[in-house]
Amino acid sequence: MSKYPLLWVILLTLTPTLELRLSIPYAILEADWSWSKAAGIGILANILLAPVVWVFVDRVMFIFLKVGWIDRLYNRIAEKRVEKVKPLIDKYGVLGLALFIGVPLPGSGVYSGCLVAYLLKFRFRDAMWASAIGCLIAGAVVTLVVVSGSETFHFFVKDLDH
Repeated sequence: MSKYPLLWVILLTLTPTLELRLSIPYAILEADWSWSKAAGIGILANILLAPVVWVFVDRVMFIFLKVGWIDRLYNRIAEKRVEKVKPLIDKYGVLGLALFIGVPLPGSGVYSGCLVAYLLKFRFRDAMWASAIGCLIAGAVVTLVVVSGSETFHFFVKDLDH
């Protein structure tokens, strides 16, 4: 993995459920990047992911939803995400969506945030602002945890062995 660290950092950032939770630790701990380079590149890649996810949900997803099992899975996932974030959005609006995206826990992040924003009929611009702020929050939290050397890092990374 370490032959092309920039490529791996970007690919890990673009991977659903992993995003910054894995790309920043990989960059710092495995690729031996400075925390600022790891956070900067990871956050930038994550921010640039948001419009791609939005366009996919808006313009392409309907094709996949014609397949029954995909439609059922999509609706189940979408419903759970909306339920999870709706109280935050009702209370804080765009900032609530940013907080949902920014808390680096499984089930949150740019993919879920853009899906929720789309389903709740956010304007594209507001969704992108929320995504950018959320990416900055998530990047700062993950970087701080990794740089601190704390074992709490494992709390933010999903166990991939199970």
